[in-house]
Amino acid sequence: DVQLVESGGGLVQTGGSLRLSCATSGFSFDNYDIGWFRQVPGKEREGISCISSSDRSIRYAESVKGRFTIVSDNAKNTVYLQMNSVNPEDAAVYYCAASRGVLGLHIPEYDFWGQGTQVTVSS
Repeated sequence: DVQLVESGGGLVQTGGSLRLSCATSGFSFDNYDIGWFRQVPGKEREGISCISSSDRSIRYAESVKGRFTIVSDNAKNTVYLQMNSVNPEDAAVYYCAASRGVLGLHIPEYDFWGQGTQVTVSS
């Protein structure tokens, strides 16, 4: 079975940091790109970062560039999202997903999705 399991969400203060993990199994990790997305109730899902497991190419949305860092640990088939300088606009459910398409944040390109982890930001 293909699985992507997010963890690490929780409550963080404005200006604080949080590290999310996306543990994967059931597919050939090295052949997939892994993306992080987030969604707030009533809004569309937003792509925020992605990484190629093969060549480590990375993309970031402008909203998180300079604050968030994506890292892939191919030995563990796990991708991390380090979130720094968190602000209230970062509060959302965060999802990771896997894609064999062109590296990017185009949601239809992603084949497999996790269940999400909630990030709450206190002011």
